[in-house]
Amino acid sequence: MQKYSYLFSLTFLVCALGYFVDIYDLVLFGIVRIPSLRALGVPENELLDVGVYLINYQMAGLLLGGIFWGVLGDKRGRVSILLGSILLYSLANIANAFVTSIEAYAVLRLLAGIGLAGEIGAAITLISESMTPQQRGIGTAVLTSVGILGALAAGLIGDFLNWKIAYLTGGGLGILLLLLRMTIKESPFFISMKEKNVRKGDLRILLEDRSELLKYFLCILIGIPIWYVVGILITFSPEIAKSLQVTGEISAGRSIFFCYLGLCLGDFSSGVIAQVFQSRKKGILIYLLAMFLLVSCYCFVHGLSTTQFYVLCIFLGLTAGYWASFITLVAESFGTNIRATAVTTITNLVRGAVIPLTLMLQLLKNYLSLPVSVFVIGLCILCMSLLALRRLSETFGKNLNYTQ
Repeated sequence: MQKYSYLFSLTFLVCALGYFVDIYDLVLFGIVRIPSLRALGVPENELLDVGVYLINYQMAGLLLGGIFWGVLGDKRGRVSILLGSILLYSLANIANAFVTSIEAYAVLRLLAGIGLAGEIGAAITLISESMTPQQRGIGTAVLTSVGILGALAAGLIGDFLNWKIAYLTGGGLGILLLLLRMTIKESPFFISMKEKNVRKGDLRILLEDRSELLKYFLCILIGIPIWYVVGILITFSPEIAKSLQVTGEISAGRSIFFCYLGLCLGDFSSGVIAQVFQSRKKGILIYLLAMFLLVSCYCFVHGLSTTQFYVLCIFLGLTAGYWASFITLVAESFGTNIRATAVTTITNLVRGAVIPLTLMLQLLKNYLSLPVSVFVIGLCILCMSLLALRRLSETFGKNLNYTQ
């Protein structure tokens, strides 16, 4: 029992640190977007459009990697994802420090996105399957809260150090963590399921059954508002703040830092709220309703000071902090033989939703002001998320040792 406790603690620590590096690398482009593009000679009036172009390459990598790593995780094991994914995104970020063209930048963001896609799905699946139903929500909340600290580190490093140093730091941390990660053990549920004559990592399990496909789609809709906040409101906060006549210059790095500070608090509190209500759905509902109020303030309140704007970023992050409850809900919704595939693809489809959202933003800003365009997009996705949450079944306390 003592040996198992030690092994689980080591696994938990390694997964949490891995998610720390994952979030660091994931948000780093948003922080160093402007200085890195200026260094590559991009004109000031093209910074937003080129930034959208590059972030969409990264998000496309997340979509491709989500499928690849998810299927691999159910066929070969959760640990195989944790090893392969961190190696790929670490090497891509080290190479990113040496780019000399937008084309090379795009290719490396694509490769980094593919690598980053495997981290959170594998970590949450492995930890969820290693904990009791009563501990699961708090465990994933702590894990994601530690991971969110990676964004705070990225905000500090990216805002105060050269953008090339910031990329090298993330890649170097990943390589060091890869060595420690080689010591962790596989999920007990996966080991017991591995020898069974069941379909593993087969996407057709989700696609052939209409009820499973609907559940899969509903999960995606519930998670999209989180990345609407991070990928739209915060990533493009300098341009949005300028449209709202915020006094003083807004730094994307600081916006991300303060947003993720709120996310860290939100991730932990969402786990606690779920435990108090004995319900994932009720906790998520509270956060979605609060998000609507904060998005309205963000898009329509003019003339804020920089301090007031950054405080608003903290509270926006707090409302988007149901990520821990959301991922736990996804893990609890699918069987062991398809869980890694579902969790990994759903979380990355949620992240990848930034692609259509940014394209929609580029279209709407031709007809509406930038803040109004942002609000219209947010209103649509929040309404869809609330409807999806209502349709999805409660999963709190569910036993995960089953197959589909």
